[in-house]
Amino acid sequence: MLTCSPTAPLLVAASPTLLRHGLLLILREAWPDCSATLITAPAALLARLQERHYALLIVDSLSFATAALPSLLMQVRRLRPHLPLLVLTGRRPPALRLASPFCLLPRQAPPTEVTRAAAALLAPAAQPPACQVARPRQVGFTPRELEVLALVMADLDNAQIAERLYLNVRTIESHRRALLHKANVRTSVGLVVRALREGWVSY
Repeated sequence: MLTCSPTAPLLVAASPTLLRHGLLLILREAWPDCSATLITAPAALLARLQERHYALLIVDSLSFATAALPSLLMQVRRLRPHLPLLVLTGRRPPALRLASPFCLLPRQAPPTEVTRAAAALLAPAAQPPACQVARPRQVGFTPRELEVLALVMADLDNAQIAERLYLNVRTIESHRRALLHKANVRTSVGLVVRALREGWVSY
């Protein structure tokens, strides 16, 4: 378990995708005494930072207009000069010149990797905690179910998955029910979190 002051919550600025909700759950598990909040409106980010102090800000760069992101982050840095900042980037990282504490990670980094980077930012003098990659457990998924799982983790809905795999929507619904049952979870967010932890899908 990682340590963090309960008086300093974590703030995640991102679109409300399953992957980002999974990240929130893992952050809350890593630091149970800290609240982790998802903010989806870029315009509200600066207002939130003015209202209270945060231990860490995680920004998904694709939730913002690419041209506006460097300017916005400079405003964040002026408002909170010592706030640790973790930016999740796309294939073309934005040109950012920000003072430390600051870190860039690929946008598709698994939540566990994001948590490791967050721990390093929160305790820069300490070594990041060791994290072993979980070996996939055999839970009886079929190859088709694993294909569906990968597309669920990419935040596609049933119709989009059906179109991608050339199947009908009812078949996809059946595969999703099977995935939930075999993973022993009740929601898609729970499925994504467990899949990331167990390494069922390379994401």
